[in-house]
Amino acid sequence: MFIKHRRPLLLAGIVLTVSACTGLPAGVQPVQEFKLNQYLGTWYEIARLDHSFERGLNNVSATYSLREDGGLKVVNKGYSNTDQRWKEAEGKAYFMRGNNEGYLKVSFFGPFYGSYAVFGLDKENYDYAFVSGYNTKYLWLLSRTTSVSKEVLDKFTKQSRALGFNTDNLILVQHDK
Repeated sequence: MFIKHRRPLLLAGIVLTVSACTGLPAGVQPVQEFKLNQYLGTWYEIARLDHSFERGLNNVSATYSLREDGGLKVVNKGYSNTDQRWKEAEGKAYFMRGNNEGYLKVSFFGPFYGSYAVFGLDKENYDYAFVSGYNTKYLWLLSRTTSVSKEVLDKFTKQSRALGFNTDNLILVQHDK
């Protein structure tokens, strides 16, 4: 009987924990007038904050395509110099508040989702994007090419720092393969 009464509390705790991963860092505002069709395709990772699932990877890219269920297929790929091989992960993403806002939830691990918030974007050509996760430990600069201008990198760094990201720890991703 004791366990029976705790089950709703346990379920509520799990729901809160999972939904907390789809929130936004304080001050991060996803871009509006987001155009999904322009965002589809391959992006190259230019800079990121360190985290376990990309640690040690270079030549990192993410490719976005449409899924039959209305979501997005996400294929992340990177090269491990240590293991001398390519690593790839396939996930799925869905818009949180409509496909005209750069705010999605993405999953590479079953039912667990994390935020994917585009908070900076070259809206004219979709040449670069600034992306955060659910907190200030997750940050990426993506580009359609394997490099960006100093002005774009400076803009990304300045805007991210102002939002509370530790830009002193940015990893500049090498692209040589």
